[in-house]
Amino acid sequence: FLLSRICGCLMSKHLTLTAKGFTIVELMVTVAVLAIVTAVALPNFNEFITKTRVDNEVSELYRLLLTARNTAINSDQNVTICPLAANSTCNNDWHKELSVFTDLNSNGIYEPANNEELIKVKAAISSGDKLEYGQNSLVYMPTGRLSGSADAEPFKYCPGSGAEHARGIEVSASGRFYSTSDIDNDGKDETRAGVKIVCS
Repeated sequence: FLLSRICGCLMSKHLTLTAKGFTIVELMVTVAVLAIVTAVALPNFNEFITKTRVDNEVSELYRLLLTARNTAINSDQNVTICPLAANSTCNNDWHKELSVFTDLNSNGIYEPANNEELIKVKAAISSGDKLEYGQNSLVYMPTGRLSGSADAEPFKYCPGSGAEHARGIEVSASGRFYSTSDIDNDGKDETRAGVKIVCS
């Protein structure tokens, strides 16, 4: 009787142990399914990350333009937005840090010694991406309008991968600005005139 109980106990333990494991076939099937799911999901995830990054950068630029225009109106002073070089002059490196500052003499140079104030700085965009604009600065007057003319081309934010996700901001001579959108639902942004955002 005792021997039969011991044998029964050992058999029960053996069955319990074997029930907890995976066979090599089950493991291979699991790995194969995981590989297929990853291959399908990863491109969509990368596309989502790119779209999110572009949207965030365009929103930041929009807020920077809004800050510049509002500051010009509220302070009754000219306000410049541009990328500043090491010598505090505006240049065309829009992918780098962008600065908003009061520009009392509208010379495109940030001059703290002349009581010009640095209002806000936007960080450089992601490495590999591009931000394009045809002028090296925008100057807002106290009326809210631009000093001089706006560039015919909008700001263009171009991701390093996935150029079809490029977006932009149109700036008019009145000082108003508008984010581009996908008007015709083809997955690519257009200006209000229906011109597609194409990166150079």
